[in-house]
Amino acid sequence: VCGMFPARAPRWAAQVIYRDGDVHFFDSPLSLHLFLQDVPRYAKGRSRDDVAAMYVTDRDGRGWIGAQGAYYVSGSSEPGPMRAGNLPAFATLAGADAFVAQRGGRVVTVGQIDAAMLRALDTRSAHRH
Repeated sequence: VCGMFPARAPRWAAQVIYRDGDVHFFDSPLSLHLFLQDVPRYAKGRSRDDVAAMYVTDRDGRGWIGAQGAYYVSGSSEPGPMRAGNLPAFATLAGADAFVAQRGGRVVTVGQIDAAMLRALDTRSAHRH
């Protein structure tokens, strides 16, 4: 989505697994959710229906967690891999709340992540990959 290498930001990593077993990795939950807004743009010949599973890395170190059930923090002072806004993910509401207490922002669930929120967090330049 942004051209970064996910391996450079393992604490932020995210992934989708397609029904055919192929996998796409992302440098952050933000990039994952931007991708999901327009799968054909970023993955030629693919659609949202081709995605079988989505995972994000738990910020508290619990490894991969399901993206659908994660708690995200929007608007914190924590810079993501792109050195700008991001959506750190947590396996537990308590973990997300503790992060908010230290870094600000607000806890959101996947159902609250919409195009307007993603546009506000997406600080990439006008140049798109």
